[in-house]
Amino acid sequence: MHDVALQILLLLFLAGLLAGFIDSIAGGGGMITIPAMLLAGIPPLQTLGTNKLQSLFGSASASWSYARHGHVDLRMQWPMALMAALGAVGGALLATVMPGDWLKAALPFLLIAIAVYFGLKPNIGDVDKQRRMSVTAFGFGFVPLVGFYDGLFGPGTGSFLMLGFVSLAGYGILKATAHTKFLNFGSNVGGFAVFLATGAVLWKVGLAMGAGQFIGAQLGSRFAMKQGARIIKPLLVTVSIALAIRLLADPAHPLRQWLGL
Repeated sequence: MHDVALQILLLLFLAGLLAGFIDSIAGGGGMITIPAMLLAGIPPLQTLGTNKLQSLFGSASASWSYARHGHVDLRMQWPMALMAALGAVGGALLATVMPGDWLKAALPFLLIAIAVYFGLKPNIGDVDKQRRMSVTAFGFGFVPLVGFYDGLFGPGTGSFLMLGFVSLAGYGILKATAHTKFLNFGSNVGGFAVFLATGAVLWKVGLAMGAGQFIGAQLGSRFAMKQGARIIKPLLVTVSIALAIRLLADPAHPLRQWLGL
């Protein structure tokens, strides 16, 4: 599978571009990239490792774009990004020795709950609200926990970070989106380091998709900054529900196997 045909690389580049656009606004890019690589015939372990490589480009591109327009101070966010990376390292290491069936079974319902929260809460907009958790507790408690999840499994990480920034840190939805991308970059670095050490990264595929991710994230982040909560909120709800449905529709989903479906 190391010798990927040019037309397959082109299709994966386009998948990366679309994923980068959506992920830079509402998260959920893995919903596109992981199935695309599996359909291209890439084995599951290499798919996960390569997905971390190409995701680095999208999260870095979106972070840079949001920072250039003043929506996030990357220097101030380095400690949180580092905590996300450390959490992801722990999660990825655990993923190599522990089956995550229980997590896979619960995830669709957690994503639906996030969609309901954002869909039904009427006062979520671009204006910051009151903080409900201290900076220290958020950065050293919540952030590494989500990073750990990203390394262990991954889908929906952006949605969980968005939920934390809005409901716990009191951020407006555009500011939350901007900060989510940089922490997601940190967790991608941590997870990628583990997969790189195990040799589960296809560089040609990862770099081709990464180029698409970079361009897509530039386009998506600029679109989000122009539209604000008007586009971010409905897209976040839609992506969370779509990801939940895709996970439940997977014949290999633990819940379907337990129920004999």
